[in-house]
Amino acid sequence: MFKKLKSSSISSLFLIMYSAFLFPLTMTFILKEYSFILDWTIIQISSCMISFSLILDPVSLSFSNVVCLISGCVMMFSSSYMAHDPFLKRFTWLVMLFVLSMNMLVFIPSLPALLLGWDGLGIVSFVLVIYYQNMKSLGAGMLTVLANRIGDVMILISIGLLILQGHWLITLMWNFHLATLMGVCIVLAAMTKSAQIPFSSWLPAAMAAPTPVSALVHSSTLVTAGVFLLIRFFPFLDSIEGFKSALLFISVLTLLMAGIGANCENDMKKIIALSTLSQLGVMMMSLGMGMPYLALFHLYTHALFKALLFLCAGMIIHNSSNTQDIRHMGLLYSQAPLTVSCMNIANLSLCGAPFLSGFYSKDLILELSLNNPTSFLMVFLIFLATGMTAAYSFRLSFCSLWSYMKNTPYHSKEEKDPYINWAVSILATAAIIAGFFLQNIFLDFSPTPFILPPFLKGLTIMVILSGLFIAFIMWDTNFLHKKIKKPEFFFSTMWFLAPISAQPLTKFSMVMGTNLMKSVDMGWLEILGGQGSSMTTNSLSIMNQKTQIKTFNFFILLSLSSLLILSRI
Repeated sequence: MFKKLKSSSISSLFLIMYSAFLFPLTMTFILKEYSFILDWTIIQISSCMISFSLILDPVSLSFSNVVCLISGCVMMFSSSYMAHDPFLKRFTWLVMLFVLSMNMLVFIPSLPALLLGWDGLGIVSFVLVIYYQNMKSLGAGMLTVLANRIGDVMILISIGLLILQGHWLITLMWNFHLATLMGVCIVLAAMTKSAQIPFSSWLPAAMAAPTPVSALVHSSTLVTAGVFLLIRFFPFLDSIEGFKSALLFISVLTLLMAGIGANCENDMKKIIALSTLSQLGVMMMSLGMGMPYLALFHLYTHALFKALLFLCAGMIIHNSSNTQDIRHMGLLYSQAPLTVSCMNIANLSLCGAPFLSGFYSKDLILELSLNNPTSFLMVFLIFLATGMTAAYSFRLSFCSLWSYMKNTPYHSKEEKDPYINWAVSILATAAIIAGFFLQNIFLDFSPTPFILPPFLKGLTIMVILSGLFIAFIMWDTNFLHKKIKKPEFFFSTMWFLAPISAQPLTKFSMVMGTNLMKSVDMGWLEILGGQGSSMTTNSLSIMNQKTQIKTFNFFILLSLSSLLILSRI
């Protein structure tokens, strides 16, 4: 039986079964509030002990459950989407390594061992981004891996600083004289992985990877690792002065930048990538307001509908002659009804439409931002970015699904593949019902109930509706023949973050390389090396030659004069 199955189908079956078996255990841990740390001593020499720790608590188990459910659906989707790929087995192994790295990050509470999962995510993501081997993919992969290396270095510095505490366990942190430096290192590491400003440019660049990988990276694995690290470290970071206000400022700026950028972007996958960036901003904002469990709640709901959104986008791209430009799509609702229905569910959930998964977490975060003692400017920017989310979601749907047909009508848009249909249906069901069931768990961890006046209570829905209305009014029918303007270019390049991240580095290295080559290789090394020794030996041989000629002439003159003297005698 298994000989007929593809490697991706087997891995999908394994992941979904693991998730199903883990679910009852997770519920037991959540309901009874169990928390276990398993410590295995590998070696002990004198007073030096090397141990390996594992943590089993509601956070780690539920995170692993969500990651494996989404990974299983993505691998099921890959069985059809990557069916003609000659290296499907390699792709499957890489994705499984990716999922293993994320699980290691989740279950290990010790920083040096956690580096296995943290670095594993970085290396495997680089290999997956350069999966389609061309120059563009390599450039995107290098940007991804170099941005993530900053985070890895910060983790290494924090491991060095934690020697002062005599242990590396995240769960047993206490305040010490270098706590602020430690906090800065941890926050910077989380910011690079979760692509907050100024490390945001690698996130849209990582879209060079195959669509199933994008679905996995942008929903529950790589980009959520930073948020997860901050949730784990939150009790310690909360004691550091200025941590929350700084994180809130950075996250709101990222949220705004991603929202505006997505409204100016035309690449379907990049729009969805920027929407991920804005939702990561929402999670970081929740942490900045002192609500780690609410950030985790939004992380779970977002992971489910974002994976669904990517799979639907992959299906649409696959059936549109592999074009990703939304300006060349249209009238898809009559050709792929299941895909379009699921995409609309995911889009509405992303906007925070009532009674879908995204609503329960996003609405609560926004209401708490109104209740928190935050500045008016911050609240205004948060709600402006929320309106932007509704605007770009509407633009994406209108452009690709409901507008008039702008492509050739003979593409095969059949929905007969059971792998894709099952994967999309499972995630769509989760995107509809998960928020309702998760809120019963997470509301126990959220702050005490609070009362808002009716105007503030309805503000979120008002902002979402006004975002849709403004997008509808500003919709331009002549966008195919329109030249890009300077403000649009500024916003679509993420406030010039994309060119600044890559080009100055490249230019600096190339100019420095040229100057070094001129001054060292073609300069000092030549003077002291090959050409210098050649010139020295040349001048010495000329001097020697001259001396020899003069000596020879002197001897001839001497012999002639001696002969002359002898002849006279």
